[in-house]
Formats: sequence, structure tokens, C-alpha cells
Amino acid sequence: MQRLYKTFLIINILNGSGKDKIYKLVEGGKSLQAFKKMENKLLHILKCLKQNLLENKECHGYDKEEQQIFDLLERTLDCGESNSALLIGPRRCGKTLLVNKVLERIQHKDNFDTDCILVKLNGLIHTDDRLALKSTTSQMQLDNVVDGKVFGTFAENLAFLLECLRTGDKSKSRSVIFILDEFDLFCCHHNQTLLYNLFDVSQSAQAPICILGITCRLDVIELLEKRVKSRFSHRQIFLLPHENQTSNVHTVGDAVNKIEYYLKLPEGNKKLQINTAVAKQWNRNLNNLLKEKKFRNVIQRLIDLDNSEAMLKDFLVKVIFHFTGENLTVDLFQKELNILEEDDMIKVLQDLTVLELCLIISMKHHLEIYDNNPMNFEMIYNRFMKFANANAGIQNFQRAVMLKAFEHIQGLELISMLSNTGSKVQKEYQFFKLLVTPEQILDAVKKSSGLPTEVAQWARSSLT
Repeated sequence: MQRLYKTFLIINILNGSGKDKIYKLVEGGKSLQAFKKMENKLLHILKCLKQNLLENKECHGYDKEEQQIFDLLERTLDCGESNSALLIGPRRCGKTLLVNKVLERIQHKDNFDTDCILVKLNGLIHTDDRLALKSTTSQMQLDNVVDGKVFGTFAENLAFLLECLRTGDKSKSRSVIFILDEFDLFCCHHNQTLLYNLFDVSQSAQAPICILGITCRLDVIELLEKRVKSRFSHRQIFLLPHENQTSNVHTVGDAVNKIEYYLKLPEGNKKLQINTAVAKQWNRNLNNLLKEKKFRNVIQRLIDLDNSEAMLKDFLVKVIFHFTGENLTVDLFQKELNILEEDDMIKVLQDLTVLELCLIISMKHHLEIYDNNPMNFEMIYNRFMKFANANAGIQNFQRAVMLKAFEHIQGLELISMLSNTGSKVQKEYQFFKLLVTPEQILDAVKKSSGLPTEVAQWARSSLT
């Protein structure tokens, strides 16, 4: 029974299946062998879908940029040429994917393992130069040579790393390729010490080194300090959307074809250990699902939110994660879409106290009456007091308490101070603008539980 429960935990982690189904299966007299058969079937299906969604990565429309990056790295590997470049493009356009594709190509060269060292750093992970330096010495396999000094001071490690990079004949030294993902975050490090020294080594031509930064910021050059900028080659490769790029889905038909491509199981593939009959049954159910009108309506709403293929794949991953081992259903897709469509601002409004929500409603009415003109605390205070005095069921609050609630609303960034407000103006008279829409306020009031009836009616009333 203990082993059975462990098996349940594995399945539960993979697909979120419920504990009740496992217990019903055991109590119904099913043998452990039958249960293991079901478990294997489930795991093999999930493994195949995982490969389709996470490992099937393609990059279209960037052949020219791919060749530029490949030539850059190849000259460092074969000719010992030092280079530095930036790959710039919007988020989720395939920058990292393209670089990994180039690295896969160049790693197939016979001399890569013997003549080159690859170092990958990420600005989201290596948040300061110390962490980046430790990771660099580890990936360059220098930590054993330094005899534990990788945990020493930053200055010692940096000096040792630079000495290793600069020592030796250029024609005989191993090339080093640095891939700096989220490059703009490295510009926020103190004094940009790591960037300065890496670019300095690449300029000194003492060791073949190539530095390729990946970023989504077009102004990344302006983030570099003057001394760092002077050592950078200013070579930039831009990844911009092409007309023939196929990474977006424009119609429901396109999205359905992508879903079929990612969720269809291969029939007769022995490597995946999926029975042909199981694969055929799965594919028949999938085809029936794709033809349903309700399902297509769900997909239409999805691509109205975001028509990128990356978004579609993320959505399918979430659907598969909550898959319970039965057939895929429209309700499962609908549930994930509802979560995706939830407005975070409405959740913030729902978490407000009754007083804070009343102040937000006061701001809503103020904007309706005065045609979206800015307001200050005094205006909102007077409007709330007018409402509270007219309704015996509404509690009156002290002025200091209401001012504190107003400041909390400002801290949640539901309102923002106008830039032309003078610093010498008392905070009660500083002007603000509301950052939430009337529709969001009404939705939050509708979904809030335990709200006084008078407040809900006040929110739905107009021009009061």
C-alpha cells in the first residue's frame, strides 16, 4: 500500500489527478498489476506530450541572423578571433532559441570540445558579479586548479580568472564563448566590473574570447558605462518580426492545427512505449474535440488575448498539467482560459477593506461628475462623508484613519500623483488620478463577499 501511495504521488505531481480516484480503484478490487498498467499508460502519454510541447522547438524566419551569429562564433573557434556582439529583439521572439540552435550547430564541429569552452550566464540568476564569477570559474573548470579559492574574495577570483584568460599564446589558447542572457541586467551590477574586464580582454587580443549578449532593450548601449562602452565592438544583431514568420497564429484554424500537432500521439512508435491502440484512441478523441464548436470558441477567445505560438504552447502545458488521465475535454480548456482571463487588478480591489473600497467608489463617482478631472483627498473625503451621513448602516471613520486608507491605496498603485503637483502642497490637497476603470470597480464589487448592500448599490448608482 505504501508503494501504491508513492505511485499516486508521482501521478499527482505530473497531472494533478485526485486521490479519490486512486482509492476507488483499490477499493473496487483492482489488482496492483492493473494499476501499474494504468500508471505506465499515463506516464508514457504524458512523456510524449511533454516532448511535443517542450522539446519540439523551431525558429523560423531568422536564417540571416543565425548565419551571422554562427560566423561570429566560428571565427573565434577556428581563427582565434576575439569578438563581442549584442542580439536584440522583443521578448519571446526566439533570441535564446536561436542562439541555442547556433550553439548546437557549432558544438558538432570536431574541434569544439578540444579548442573551446562555453560559459553561459543569465542576468536573472547571476544577480551580482560575485555569483557570475563563481559560475564562470566553475564552468571553465578552474575551481579545482584554484584549490577552493573560488569561494574567496571577489578581487582574488577576478584576478585569477583574468590571469587564466590572458595567459598563454593566442594561437594555442582555448577559445572562450560567453553567452550573457538578459544582458541588460548585467549593466545594473556595481561599476559593471565583470563586463568591463570581459570586454577589456576581448579588446586586448591576448586570448580568443567571444561575448554575445542577449537582451530585449533597444537602449542597452546607453546603459553601459563610458569605459565599458569604449571596449565594446558596437556590433548589434536585431531580431525583428518578419512578414514570412510563422510564429503567430492568426485564425482559429491555425491554432487548431498547432494544437493537433502538439497533442497528437505518434502511432506505432516503439521508442515511446505507447500501444498503437492507445495512440489511435487518443487521436480519435482529440480529433472529435477539435471539431467541437464550443472548443473552437474557447480557442478564438485565447488567440484574441494573444496570438503568439509561445502563448499557445504555454496554455497547452497548463492544460496537460491538470489533465487527470482521461480524455481531454472542453471544460478543461475553458477552466484554464478563465484563469488566464482573470484581471489581477480586480483581485487587488477585492482584497481592499470596505473603507478603502468606498474611497475607490468615491473616486469613480468624482470622475463621472467632473469628466475625469483629477481629485485630492479632501474631495474624496467629503464625498464619502456625504454618502455615510445619508446611510445609517455605514460606519463613520475618523479623518486620520481615512487618510491612512487613502495612502494605502496610493501604495497599491491604484492611484498615482500627478507630476505637476508641487512638493510643498499638503498631502491632503495633492492631486491624483485613478488607475482603475469603472468596469474593474464594478466587477470587484460584484465578486466581493460580505460587502454591505448600501455600498454595492452606491457603486452601481450613477452621478451621486
